[in-house]
Amino acid sequence: MHEAIRFPIGQFEAVQNPTEEQRKKWIQEISELPRLLNLTVQNLSIDQLQTQYRTGGWTIQQIVHHIADNDMNALIRFKKALTEDNPIASSYREDLWANLSDYQNTPIEISLNLIESIHIRFEILLSSLSTDEFQRTFKSPTHGFMNLDVAIQRFAWHGKHHVAQIESLKQRSGW
Repeated sequence: MHEAIRFPIGQFEAVQNPTEEQRKKWIQEISELPRLLNLTVQNLSIDQLQTQYRTGGWTIQQIVHHIADNDMNALIRFKKALTEDNPIASSYREDLWANLSDYQNTPIEISLNLIESIHIRFEILLSSLSTDEFQRTFKSPTHGFMNLDVAIQRFAWHGKHHVAQIESLKQRSGW
């Protein structure tokens, strides 16, 4: 049960050698994430936003701010991979970032707006890439060398993963 709550859509599994149609589907999912996230958190009270999605997990508010931080970092990783040869992607301590004052004191609307802007930029960039450009790589401190074909899948999965965590909590709580 604990794994099902932590990973309501399952763990990430990459598709090897994806087709152009699969890439378009992931770009569409990335484009739709801000709308889905907004719908998922709309009308939640302050107390609900401060609720952990699982015991020992982040609050909904922390998840929203995390998505914004993750997506900023992801856009930079993609751009570095497109403009440098096998760059080392920066990492960050998401667990520690989630405890910083901006996660506690910033209204989620700020991060929701940021996510929307980042995803517009991401969609424009991703839609322009050739098949060869999706083969460009970067080195992730946590996942090793990764091409953009895998990175786009991971990015699309990441957003859906966190929306599903919030949806799962809402269903379990009867909200």
